Amino acid sequence: MYFKYGTTEINALKEKDPILAKVIDQIGVIHREVNHDLFSSIVNSIVGQQISTKAHKTIWKRMIDALGSINADTILSTDIDFLQSLGMSYRKVEYIVDFAQKVKNKEIDLDHISQLSDKEIIIELSRLKGIGVWTAEMMLLFCLERPNVLSYDDLAILRGMRMVYHHRKITRSLFEKYRRRLSPYCSVASLYFWAVASGNYEGFKDYAPRKRAV
Repeated sequence: MYFKYGTTEINALKEKDPILAKVIDQIGVIHREVNHDLFSSIVNSIVGQQISTKAHKTIWKRMIDALGSINADTILSTDIDFLQSLGMSYRKVEYIVDFAQKVKNKEIDLDHISQLSDKEIIIELSRLKGIGVWTAEMMLLFCLERPNVLSYDDLAILRGMRMVYHHRKITRSLFEKYRRRLSPYCSVASLYFWAVASGNYEGFKDYAPRKRAV
C-alpha cells in the first residue's frame, strides 16, 4: 500500500511552485509504502533508530518471523532477552516494551490519538519513551497519511530542498516560507524532496558549503 495522492495535489503544487513543478514532471509518480497500523509503525520506527536501512530491515524481518504480528500482546508475550537477541539494544527493547505495556493497560488509546490534529498527535506521541518530534511526524505521513507534513528535523528533506531551490542552507524562516507555499499538500512535496535527496536523479546537486578538511 502506497501513500495516496493524485492530480488534485500535483496540480496544486505545480501551480504554486513552478520550480517544484519541473521536478514533479521529471520524476513522475512516487510510490512510498505506508503502514496504517499505528502500533507496529511506532515499533518499527524505534527499531530503525540510528542504524542502517539494511540492518533495520534485517531486524524487522526477524521480529515478524518470530512474533508473527507486531502488537502489544505479542511484544509482551516474550521477554527482554529474546527481543534483544533479534538485534536490538537494551534501550530500544525497553522503549518498545514500555510502549506495549501502556497500550495494554489502556494508558494510551491509539484509536483516539489517530483522530487528533497533527499538532496534538505530535504532542501525544512525543511523550512516549524513544519517540521525538521527527518520529511523530513520520507517523503522521507514513501511517496516518496526513496531507500536510514537512519536517524541519529531517536532514534529507532539508538536503532535497537545497538541491531543488539552490540554497546553501535552509534556515527555519526559509523553511516556513516554503511550508506556507506548499500547504496544504506538504506531504506530497516531501516525497519529491526525499527523491531528489536520494541522488537517483540527474541534474541536481547539493549547494551546501563543503566542510574544510582538517
